[in-house]
Amino acid sequence: MAGDDPPSSGSEDASKPSSSTAKDRLAQVSNHVAPNTPKRRRKRDADSELPADYSDILGQIATLRKIAATPDTNNRGYVRQKQAGKLWVRERVEALLDPGSFQEVGSVSGTVSWKQLGPTKEEPEDYVPSNNVQGFGRLRGRKIVFTADDFSIRAGHADGALMDKTVYMEKLSIALKLPIVKLVDGSSGGGSVTTIRSTGFSYVPPLPSFAQAVQQLNMGIPNLGAVLGPAIGFGAARVVACHFSVMAADIGSLFNAGPNVVKNATFEEGLSFTDLGGPSMHCTNGTIDNLAPDEAGCFEQMRTVLSYLPDCGTKLPPFIECSDPIDRASETLRSVIPRARNRMYKPRSIIAEVVDKGSFFEIGSLWGTTAIVGLARFGGRPAGIVSLNCEVNAGALDALGSQKITRMLKFLDVFNIPLVQFVDVPGYAIGTIAERTATMRHGVTLATTYYSTTMPIFSVIVRRVYGVAGGVMLDCRDPRMRVAWPSGVWGSLPLEGGIEVGHSFELKEIERRDGKEKREERYKELENEYRRLMNPVRTANKFGIEEIIDPAFTRRVCVEWVSHVYEALLPARILERVAGKLKPSFA
Repeated sequence: MAGDDPPSSGSEDASKPSSSTAKDRLAQVSNHVAPNTPKRRRKRDADSELPADYSDILGQIATLRKIAATPDTNNRGYVRQKQAGKLWVRERVEALLDPGSFQEVGSVSGTVSWKQLGPTKEEPEDYVPSNNVQGFGRLRGRKIVFTADDFSIRAGHADGALMDKTVYMEKLSIALKLPIVKLVDGSSGGGSVTTIRSTGFSYVPPLPSFAQAVQQLNMGIPNLGAVLGPAIGFGAARVVACHFSVMAADIGSLFNAGPNVVKNATFEEGLSFTDLGGPSMHCTNGTIDNLAPDEAGCFEQMRTVLSYLPDCGTKLPPFIECSDPIDRASETLRSVIPRARNRMYKPRSIIAEVVDKGSFFEIGSLWGTTAIVGLARFGGRPAGIVSLNCEVNAGALDALGSQKITRMLKFLDVFNIPLVQFVDVPGYAIGTIAERTATMRHGVTLATTYYSTTMPIFSVIVRRVYGVAGGVMLDCRDPRMRVAWPSGVWGSLPLEGGIEVGHSFELKEIERRDGKEKREERYKELENEYRRLMNPVRTANKFGIEEIIDPAFTRRVCVEWVSHVYEALLPARILERVAGKLKPSFA
């Protein structure tokens, strides 16, 4: 059959060229994919010898950090630090911050001498850290930024990195809205004549970080400073500018320039740091707010102050749980004000009875002693305290007392803290000393501050309210929020002296006509009449005082007011600050 015939030889010959061509093409492709040429070994460069995990760089960092964290006990600066009874800078950081919360910024900044080990390899041979330790940490759980001077290195004077680090931390405080703590020991980066020698030129003094400091102060970002050694020049300015400052009694001092400079300028020789600007100088004139016995005391005071303050002015002050009953009555307050008007009492005992137990923290107790100011809590909510001190100058408000209250009002305003004041003011101080110290000038500054600040104010009149000073304290808010105790007396002038002025002609005529005895009888009649008319109930009858309360229930009244302020008024105030409508000023 035709279909059974075998294929012809012609078709077999036709398939051979096709198969050969395919093999050639396959070989050609194979040569392209894997050419049959010897492999060339790549030359090894210096980078190829470096570890892939960057352990060399990490090792250098670890070495520098270890050097910085290990004190050189043979270094004369470290020896001097210890001989002066001061903590080393990193010991201070550990003592200040909550355990384990320290996060350093600029941990390897400083001056390094490098030893070359190869074309690209090197290792640190010598390292002098920057003389300022800075970073993040926590105080009683509150996150902060901080700067801490290292007086053992160049006495805290400027080095290549210190000012850059300081400015950076000041800017971080603003950007992150975090409180900043400044531990000052030295000049905090201020100048030294040796800088001229190292740089080869002199310079016009800059002040690069002060603009940020002023911004922080007015933003209500807490600035807390401690003097833990000699605070000199720029270091002194940094701590004095803070919202709150404290000095260690055993080691602290503060001055514009040291004894050697003073000797050449004013010819005052033989001055020690303490003579020039120790605690007895600056904790009594208002330069520094508070005095602490030692460094640990400074740290504790800063923790305490921060516990009353928000992180910034666009937040509410922190609330803590209160175990002290809101309606706790204090019957001792009914008799704390003596009926004899010339007898004194202890104003701090009134504060302690009204506020949450143990919550009063006084600021500036050693200066401006005619006034008492501080922070306290009512039902767990922070409030400012202002009281006049009848135990000093009979409570008459002098120049320093006015300055102290002025500073406190700005402090409270910038932190959104309401004020409770206990008023017993016979007026501004009088006499030649009062005039010489510009009492009226500082009194008017106080008055303008009362009227230009906007934080809520509640007043408790415990005794006297006289003259311009009394009017300023009580009439600075509309409507007035105030109550009086039954012991309250008020008027344009104290009765003692006021009768002499108002009835001068009458009394003189009686004495001329009938003798001194008759004059005294008439004076007594007038005094009794005026005292009867000055019954505080008569003032309340005319609504000259809104309410007279039982002193025993003062705490309840104050707590209710503070609670309402926090619930109803402060949230709206915060919104105004966020929107930029309200801009309190501290600096």
